[in-house]
Amino acid sequence: MQKTQSKFTKPLAKGFTLLEMMMVLAIIGILVGGVIGMTKNFSAGAKIQKTESEMQSLAAHLLQYKNLAGRFPTTEQGLQALVTKPTTAPKPRRWTQTLTALPRDPWGNDYIYKMPGSKDSSTYEIISYGSDGVAGGDDDISSQDEAY
Repeated sequence: MQKTQSKFTKPLAKGFTLLEMMMVLAIIGILVGGVIGMTKNFSAGAKIQKTESEMQSLAAHLLQYKNLAGRFPTTEQGLQALVTKPTTAPKPRRWTQTLTALPRDPWGNDYIYKMPGSKDSSTYEIISYGSDGVAGGDDDISSQDEAY
């Protein structure tokens, strides 16, 4: 027995309406926007961790320099003393190149070196000015910070 369609019934529509498609695209857009927003925060955290890791590596190179030279480089000699032998006083007793090039912080800026440090004058300080590249902001990272 075959079913016949009456004049008053419409055939069932197959597929999606434009409104349904727009709603799905809007939901996908919201989800993608949320994921992108969340990864920006992860990226900032990763840059901070990389900065701290590079500071620890520089600290190891500075300790090696001190063991050979008898003291840490001066502020004027800077971290460059790890790459090229200082020619200004105090010249190191013994010296060896420990780095072939100085790293830059994850924001593309040079690390700042101070001897003596600004918080603990008995040792050096390595500073990254963070994402803004300007001294004195909340994003500055120092090897003499408590959290470091």
